[in-house]
Amino acid sequence: MSRDQASNTATAYSTGGRFLADLTRRVAIATESQNPARRPDCWRYVREMKEDFAQLGFAGEILDNPDASGGPLLIARRHEADDLPTLLVYGHGDVVAGMEGAWSNGRDPWRVDVEGDRIYGRGTADNKGQHTIVMLALEAVLATRGALGFNTVALIETSEETGSAGLHRICTEHRAKLQADWLIASDGPRLARDRVTLDGGTRGTVDFDLVCDLRAGAHHSGNWGGLIANPAVILANAIASLVSATGRINVRGILPADIPPGVRAALGRIELEADNGGPALDPWWGEPGLTQSERVFGWTALEVLAMTAGTPQQPINAIPPRASARLQIRYTVDSDPASFMPTIRAYLDGNGFGNVAVVPKSTELDWGATRLDPEHPLMRWAAASVRKTTGIEPTILPNAGGSLPNDCFADILGIPTVWVPHSYSGCSQHAPDEHLLKPLVTEGLAVMAGLFWDLGADGGPDRYRV
Repeated sequence: MSRDQASNTATAYSTGGRFLADLTRRVAIATESQNPARRPDCWRYVREMKEDFAQLGFAGEILDNPDASGGPLLIARRHEADDLPTLLVYGHGDVVAGMEGAWSNGRDPWRVDVEGDRIYGRGTADNKGQHTIVMLALEAVLATRGALGFNTVALIETSEETGSAGLHRICTEHRAKLQADWLIASDGPRLARDRVTLDGGTRGTVDFDLVCDLRAGAHHSGNWGGLIANPAVILANAIASLVSATGRINVRGILPADIPPGVRAALGRIELEADNGGPALDPWWGEPGLTQSERVFGWTALEVLAMTAGTPQQPINAIPPRASARLQIRYTVDSDPASFMPTIRAYLDGNGFGNVAVVPKSTELDWGATRLDPEHPLMRWAAASVRKTTGIEPTILPNAGGSLPNDCFADILGIPTVWVPHSYSGCSQHAPDEHLLKPLVTEGLAVMAGLFWDLGADGGPDRYRV
């Protein structure tokens, strides 16, 4: 009975076919949460996951979503002793649209297809493959030691791809069932494929629309061009007033005052590089005076996601009556999201754009920003465990650049969180040809088995408390 045995058992699930067998079953369930017709598949998924967790000694409960737009959730608990600490693990069973017909080589998104080191299928990277790794690592520790050495709560939702509808309410109303000492979960990509990443939190998101709506209908551009205002031109200039041609955010009131010294020190050890399959980085873009790691992990981003005016698919010789754009703010815990919309409204008014409306999305589905100090006992312990497994120092991010519903766990449940992703930036999640890399699956199984073994064997994060 040893840590190495648990790790070997876990990695054998990858090389021996068990991981692929479990993942194949899960990918075959077309859990498209953005497609209401797939809601029965989301129910099927949590029912099957309840049975799978039962094989590990978990008692499961399926909850209907309190938000009508959301899918069901599963809470499963394994209780070993009243005096043991509790770990919360999380995953989401829903996926984005399968995009059938757009995958290369005629691949079916609902069938796992292995080619070389790539494991293709919708949800392989986001997130079915990742929570399958977590479950098999728990199983490996149980098979080796006969017990985990801690209590465990598993939360599986099916609405993450639509903003985790209802999850805030679930965590509030079922706080007692979900209460834990720590969260260790897996989602998102590593920063670099050859080194384990530990994310302490995530940036938050606020989406909003800018709308310039001037009149009831379009008017012939030959007769009216130069005589009536063009909402598309006004909107383009309004956006340009918010963000410069080099990506500097001009509306400074939505930015943090500074990057905290501890965060800056952690980010100073990270040098970003473009991964294979990803776009080249643009060092001239973004906030001047910041490193690229500071721009994406320690600062605010204001991005334009979509713009429309007229009929782009079939342009006509007419001045459009209306133009709109969807914008998104990604922010860290150093900014107050409640101030964003008033600040942008005041800035546009001050720059002569009173005819551009600021329309926030419903704040119910927004994910708040979270961060874990790199010196927190949980992060220091997790880094030591990963180092023991891989022999390599992990990359530590106080928060990832992307977003997850981590505020539900860090803020509502009040527990420290560490995310251990097992994908990489070129995995094509949310696109055709989504895939996992087999070497990252094998290493991920070993890393998670090591974390879970250590959590029940060495005193866990408490031994790193000052």
